[in-house]
Amino acid sequence: MYASAHPSALPPVATASRRDAAILIVDDAPDNLGTLRKMMVQQGYQTFVATSGERALQIARRVHPDLILLDVVMPGMDGFETCRQLKSHAATQRIPVIFMSARTETEDVVAGFDIGAVDYIGKPLRMAEVCARVRTQLQIRSNNENQEEQAERLRTIVNNMAEGLLIIEADGRIQFTNPACDKYLGYQENELAGRSIAELLNPMVAQEYLDYFERYAAAPQTAHNHGTREVIIRHRNGSSVCMDLTLTPMYLRQPLFIGLLHDITHHKQSEDALQRAAMVDPLTMIANRRHFDAFLEKEWQRALRSGLPLSLVVLDVDHFKLYNDTLGHPAGDACLQQVAQAIASHALRPTDLAARYGGEEFVLLFAETDADSAYLLAESIRAHVEALQLPHPRSPTSPWITVSIGVSTILPQQLDSTESLFVAADRAMYVAKESGRNQVQATLPGNAAMDAIKALASR
Repeated sequence: MYASAHPSALPPVATASRRDAAILIVDDAPDNLGTLRKMMVQQGYQTFVATSGERALQIARRVHPDLILLDVVMPGMDGFETCRQLKSHAATQRIPVIFMSARTETEDVVAGFDIGAVDYIGKPLRMAEVCARVRTQLQIRSNNENQEEQAERLRTIVNNMAEGLLIIEADGRIQFTNPACDKYLGYQENELAGRSIAELLNPMVAQEYLDYFERYAAAPQTAHNHGTREVIIRHRNGSSVCMDLTLTPMYLRQPLFIGLLHDITHHKQSEDALQRAAMVDPLTMIANRRHFDAFLEKEWQRALRSGLPLSLVVLDVDHFKLYNDTLGHPAGDACLQQVAQAIASHALRPTDLAARYGGEEFVLLFAETDADSAYLLAESIRAHVEALQLPHPRSPTSPWITVSIGVSTILPQQLDSTESLFVAADRAMYVAKESGRNQVQATLPGNAAMDAIKALASR
């Protein structure tokens, strides 16, 4: 039962949250679930629901909601255990959880916070209070994420650089090395930290660098950039490696020097080995996940340079487990083969690729394709699969095999990620499933997600 302000009396949610926040509501009571869902939708949030802890874990790991409203008392897995499992899984441990319960004794509330909840709301719920707490937690999450994302982006850039990177102190001691540097020189993570660059270079070159560090530390404003030079560096196994070394000074509470290493001794032979690796799914004979991921990265980089849109289609065969259970796995394999060929027939350009991503899930990438065109392509794929008229005798959706499709389109920027594109497409596919299956839903990553869903719904 809800004690509560009328929905129209509630303050509107902030514009940023309205566009991009996704909330998962978990409650085994239909009335509670319905009321909360209606309220969150009215507040402008993208809303997902679950009636059990098990289902909540599945949805959370797939759509990455921004906040979870979680009932404590539920049959089977209760709210506390659900929260424990959320916090133990890398994909969901950072999602804020607000408990809702009539159990408001001190020990219950303390237990909720100890498990990892960010808030605990007593029942009966006061809806204005619920909305205010949700807004507060979403704002806190947004602020934290902005700071953490900046730090994580820097870490990601450094850890994924092709060049080796060293941070060197004024006395020549190595403070930090990135994975590429460790790999080039044969060291384990953090093994070079605390050692002197004199251990890596011949004595004459090492002394030249040490003299330069000393001059810069004494008068940072007068020191020039040392630039790039070719050096011979000792590998951990005693061999010599020819590299370009670029040194750049910086001052952060103390003089430091950024060194960039570029291996010029040989081309990486591992790239050829990867190109020769199997790139085809053996069952469906279309691209496999490895091929798709490599293709996506190549097209992502090309889209960054060209400024043209990139569209991702994620589709799932409706009730496929029921199909397998009814007709058997050989029939299921044959079904996937026919669905795969139907899907692949829509990837006609060199910049398109269809792939089996796992189980009954398929993905398609359409480069240089805007949102409207991608939506039309996805609808054509959906209709094509349905037109195959592959019998699905026990499907509650259709007498034939059908698919639910999510579409996401992005104009990639330097700080964007392919993960955001996948999450947006997965969310859209979940909307398609929640809305009755055998349909296409489209969204955009980031702040435009809700705008895209509303635009499609108004057609």
